[in-house]
Amino acid sequence: MKKALILFLGLFCCASFGQNKQTRPNFVIILADDLGFSDIGCYGAEIQTPNLDKLAAKGVKFTQFYNAARCCPSRASLLTGMYPHQAGMGTMVVSKVKDRSQENSTQGWLSRQTVTMAEVLKTVGYQTFMSGKWHVGEERPDWPLQRGFEQYFGLISGANSYYELLPNRLVLENNKPYKIPDSFYLTDAISDKAIGYIEQSKGAQKPFFLYVAYTAPHWPLHAPAEEIAKYRGKYLKGWDKLREERLEKQRELGLFPKNFPLSPKEADISDWEKTINKDEWDLKMATYAAMVTRMDAGIGKIIEKLKANGQFENTVVMFLSDNGACSEILDNRAKRDLGDESYEISLRKEAGEKGSYTTYGKEWAALGNTPFRLYKQFTHEGGIATPMIVHYPKLIKKPLQTNQIGHIMDIMPTCLALAKAEYPTTYNQNAIKPLEGSSLVPILEGKTRKPHSYLAWEHFDCRAVRQGKWKIVWSKDVKKWELYDVENDRTELTDLAIQYPKKVEEMKVFYQEWSAKVGVKNGDK
Repeated sequence: MKKALILFLGLFCCASFGQNKQTRPNFVIILADDLGFSDIGCYGAEIQTPNLDKLAAKGVKFTQFYNAARCCPSRASLLTGMYPHQAGMGTMVVSKVKDRSQENSTQGWLSRQTVTMAEVLKTVGYQTFMSGKWHVGEERPDWPLQRGFEQYFGLISGANSYYELLPNRLVLENNKPYKIPDSFYLTDAISDKAIGYIEQSKGAQKPFFLYVAYTAPHWPLHAPAEEIAKYRGKYLKGWDKLREERLEKQRELGLFPKNFPLSPKEADISDWEKTINKDEWDLKMATYAAMVTRMDAGIGKIIEKLKANGQFENTVVMFLSDNGACSEILDNRAKRDLGDESYEISLRKEAGEKGSYTTYGKEWAALGNTPFRLYKQFTHEGGIATPMIVHYPKLIKKPLQTNQIGHIMDIMPTCLALAKAEYPTTYNQNAIKPLEGSSLVPILEGKTRKPHSYLAWEHFDCRAVRQGKWKIVWSKDVKKWELYDVENDRTELTDLAIQYPKKVEEMKVFYQEWSAKVGVKNGDK
């Protein structure tokens, strides 16, 4: 009898311990690459994204959420909960680290004085997986498995063909080079590996953290022919008409007021009616749309796997983009990435095809960022505004759309709060910088969160500070501070700097304080 009682109590304790661990939520953090603010259905697009739209319809949709203007800085900020400069990623990754003894804000690899979400969540029993683009450390000491992830599949560096491996690119499965099969399509591979990790997690009595970092819809424009065919001809309306249609849909969705204006078209973008090669332009945008739809389909499969495993209700799913739509042209980049001979071949191929290497230009990027100004790498709203969706049935009892302001560095403290994980002061014998982001949990609960005192940005001498309704912004091209009332003028149409010079000086003080704290160069301007 006594032995039976001891056995019963032991089994009870073990069962209770397993249940306690399962009360912590799972996390699936999904990051798109170069997706514009309006490029999914629930943010105004004509592009079909039914799976993301369903998540938004039952979750929290942010109208004023920010990234860090470009791929590497945003990824560093998401992973560490810090401003990019604090994480060592104020500019971009470097291919070779010359000296690890002294760290700085633009070193090009994740600082050892920061911790990643994976590193912290492992301390409270999480399984940690990643599928997709890393781009915050090219060398092995800085790879995902060295920064807290137990399993990894994906592209270590930046852009790559979706069908084959370009020179100087590294696709890994854990720490081993991955041999690309003939049937390979990168977006599908990222989705499939993510689904495999979810299936693998099912047997363990532990929650999981899964970071899914798609390369879609970053150039080059590659998509399966059957996916492109769904959109062929739909973009012959042209960018002028489609920008108007997207804004009208955004107004209907309540993203913006009925009288919200559209930013003016840049002078070097032609009127659609005067544009030549309309069929070629239609093909480029149809391919881009196909890339987004294929990514959404993969997200749908991830959701179905969570449901099949009985994990969906206890999983936090977040979706956002690393920067605004991209206006880059690839002529010189293609020569460097492909080599002259391959470059010449790529020019004879159409967008979407294997071996092609092209972008869709600022013409379609302006559509992606509707209704905002400018693009990826700029700190005007077109560069830093992102769609942001959070779905978590256990916490979000009532769907809502919020205009409370958030930043990509807020994702880590949100996950730590929900996982009941403590942010460390030391890790691996390194002193860890204090966490910069703040939790979004109050917003997810339908409450008002205490906002950041201000937010700031800097990337290749594009700068900005936002405090409340005011924003100052400095473009590397214009080289002067502009002032906007972004509560009433988020398209940044009316520069108030001359009208309110004292406000500009006040905001510049915030920038100077911030730049000194995080290590921005030229911070005194």
